[in-house]
Amino acid sequence: MVLFTLAALALLWAGYRFYGGFLERNYSVSPSEPVPSSTMTDGVDYVPSNKFVLLGHHFSSIAGAGPIVGPLIAAAAFGWLPAALWILIGTVFIGGLHDFSALIISIRHQGRSVAEVARKYINNRTYKLFLLFTWLALVYVVTVFADLTADTFVNEPAVSQTSVLYIAVAAVFGWAMYRRGAGLKAGTVVSLTVLLAGMYLSYRWQLPAADKRTWIAVLMAYCFAASILPVWLLLQPRDYLSSYLLYAAIAIGLGGIFFGGHAVTWPAFKAFSDPAIGGMFPFLFITIACGAVSGFHSLVASGTSSKQLSAPSEAKFIGYGGMVLEAVVAVIALCTIMLLSPADPLTGSAPARIFAAGLGRFSSLIGLGERAGTIFGLLVVSAFMLTTLDSATRIARYILQELAGAANSMRSRLAATAVSVALPVLLLNLRLSAPDGSVIPCWKVVWPLFGVTNQLLAALVLVIVYIWARNTGVKRTGLIIAPAVFMTVMTIWALGSMLASSGFNMITAIGAVLLVLAVVVISESARAVIAGGPRERAES
Repeated sequence: MVLFTLAALALLWAGYRFYGGFLERNYSVSPSEPVPSSTMTDGVDYVPSNKFVLLGHHFSSIAGAGPIVGPLIAAAAFGWLPAALWILIGTVFIGGLHDFSALIISIRHQGRSVAEVARKYINNRTYKLFLLFTWLALVYVVTVFADLTADTFVNEPAVSQTSVLYIAVAAVFGWAMYRRGAGLKAGTVVSLTVLLAGMYLSYRWQLPAADKRTWIAVLMAYCFAASILPVWLLLQPRDYLSSYLLYAAIAIGLGGIFFGGHAVTWPAFKAFSDPAIGGMFPFLFITIACGAVSGFHSLVASGTSSKQLSAPSEAKFIGYGGMVLEAVVAVIALCTIMLLSPADPLTGSAPARIFAAGLGRFSSLIGLGERAGTIFGLLVVSAFMLTTLDSATRIARYILQELAGAANSMRSRLAATAVSVALPVLLLNLRLSAPDGSVIPCWKVVWPLFGVTNQLLAALVLVIVYIWARNTGVKRTGLIIAPAVFMTVMTIWALGSMLASSGFNMITAIGAVLLVLAVVVISESARAVIAGGPRERAES
């Protein structure tokens, strides 16, 4: 396990150092380029930010539960080695390229979404369809993570109490730093001290637990507020402070791996096909999204991070660096299942529980009891999910405003947020049943379609990045089109298979609409490539 982790970290560092540097040169990134946070500062969305604060926000937003859930499901089905190879190769050559490219494109188009590039270099129809596809994909994101977070809050009151405290402390921290001139270091130390005390008290004394419906309502209200409030007041400081949880989890995980003396007992390879998931091709590349490549990352990069980036020279640090950090989390998640034997009762547990239990075992090295370490692991997973929830809702609001051509007024922010929250609320209140009549949690139905839709979004983004690169004189575009073709084939294959084998309901109906939209966008993009010529197309 130690040798595997060392090799993985070395490869990820080399990817960041050398391939990330190559991408900077290939895109002619210049420190003197203007950035939207400076040219369009508005104090709400466009806010120049310290790169370490922004990395915390970006990393927390992109991570979600994906780099934990996906690798554990894939390793349980196919073995840990196929999962590890996809995480490492995918991150270095596809995920890092995807995230960095989306960020660069956005800062060169006034902080707007990748869809703006589709309008500029393809046509207005593709632009509109891509925005609609993205918005529907975000509906899946909000639905899945709201349901998972509510489940965690119901089952672990200590996690819910600490998460609520995080929100309150973050708002005070953001206000103190941006409105009262508090220093970043002092504010961070004070905030983390309060949070550590709150974690301890929540672990020792739990308040009565609320039911799941109540937590879903609270989470949707929080998402609504996070979408419309200034980014500096809640979203950015909460994600920044949450990142320390994630960094602590990485430190505990790596410490346990290197010094815990744990042996690998999970098989490196199990099978080429799994009855519950399907064949390794294409479903390995769908099951592991975050941690290798994820379309949602492009929405964060071009939705919030590009509006806060202080200099183009920081794009690799935020975009490619954030992807590498997420891959490290995925590697640690893999190690938590590598500790288990196939006969271990824990193998049938939910992925979040396996990860938390593994982190609990790792934490014994620092004197933290296994139970306390497990609670901390669940808190980390919850922090991942909550930061994805708030960012996804805000990005959905941006996209609806862009789709409608609305000014960024409070009225349009309220309306776009209300619509973006309404559909997840509807899906979360559907009664979904298995063939035997038992009720299925919403996230279990949505997760497979969320995964394939997320990867299909990554494929579409790579196609648009390729067209942008061709039209702006980027020299080496083959490194973009090859991953774009691979991801397009794998995701359309997977989505078609899933829709063919699934029963009809509102969730699969959205999946069918997404497939049609994706095929149209890809067709329009192919026509643009065939037409050739480095020219910008009309925007209307």
